[in-house]
Amino acid sequence: MKTKDRIHISAEIGTSHNGSLEKAKELISAAAEAGSDSVKFQWVYAEEILHPNTGLVSLPTGNIPLYDRFRQLEVSSRFFSEAKDYAHKVGCEFICSPFGLKSLQELVDISPDRIKIASPELNHYPLLKKLTELRKQKDTDIPVILSSGVSTLADIEKALKILRNTHADTDITLLHCVTSYPAPETEYNLRLLPSLSRIFNIPIGVSDHSLSPILVPILGLVSGATFIEKHITLSKKTDGLDDPVALEPQSFTQMVNSLRQTEDFLRRNSLENHKDFHESCYDESATREIIREMEKEYGNETIQKILGTGEKKLAPAEEQNYGRTNRSIHVLRSMEAGDRITPDSVAILRTEKILEPGLSPDFFDVIMGSVLRKNIDAGQGLTWQHLLSFTK
Repeated sequence: MKTKDRIHISAEIGTSHNGSLEKAKELISAAAEAGSDSVKFQWVYAEEILHPNTGLVSLPTGNIPLYDRFRQLEVSSRFFSEAKDYAHKVGCEFICSPFGLKSLQELVDISPDRIKIASPELNHYPLLKKLTELRKQKDTDIPVILSSGVSTLADIEKALKILRNTHADTDITLLHCVTSYPAPETEYNLRLLPSLSRIFNIPIGVSDHSLSPILVPILGLVSGATFIEKHITLSKKTDGLDDPVALEPQSFTQMVNSLRQTEDFLRRNSLENHKDFHESCYDESATREIIREMEKEYGNETIQKILGTGEKKLAPAEEQNYGRTNRSIHVLRSMEAGDRITPDSVAILRTEKILEPGLSPDFFDVIMGSVLRKNIDAGQGLTWQHLLSFTK
């Protein structure tokens, strides 16, 4: 495994295993052979993520309801426990993302090396609060990775405030991300990384959904990233949800080698006195040299667009996803005017395809017992316009 002061490279397997433990082990082996420090999985229960009426997803095998596709990817706790053991056997950390309270509890029970909160769950406040409680209960806090795609500074601040409400708040890493598949390299705005690190006093990294194995990872490194995450697949032609934007093993190896070579160059040519454990202090002349070399190969305009302005704002590719990819309150069944909201009638879900978003998860407890003013179809987001009163 990597030494603490080197950039951490994580291979996002996600659900590319397609429910097969054998394939999961093949992916873990491929990641380890490529030089990855960790592998990351997704602990999926469809009902924790979205409503059955969400809409269709297009796969190589045809269109299928997205909810049904997630149902196909549900596996047992034993699957993840064996995947974790195998990852450790080949020298990788095991990281996993939960999507609701059930998957979170089961994940904590198998003691992962780290827990990652994906970008759409950054505003799943009950999930964040439960994670904080569980971290308090453990003898040693489980390190947390928080991805920040399709979010504002205020969104990040609120999530971190919840996660840091514990006796040990330093073991959290924030990942800058563009929530689009694929994400355009030129929208990554990597000059933002040092600012995010300073604003939130936190180690910073990049979750990269772009197609290039070089551009965002290398420019992320020279911009101060301490963690790089990238999807891996055995083949882009398979029907994993993220396989089309993932790197095949050869390309993943190319990325790892390029990162390590660039890191070694920076070490040799930098003062590199770390101000603290998460802020790289590579000499500016060394980072400028890397950028100049990349400009020669990819063009000045492309490189400068990838580096961006450093201002935190939604990337153009994810603007339309804000409020839809994030969590909001949805009704689980069709309800009529006069019906009362109960805990079993609503859930905090991603809106995704064809439904309309609802109220912020902030209001989940507030709306309990309130009465509907008008009818609402199953799956739709619950809004103030649907509510008559808050009298219980």
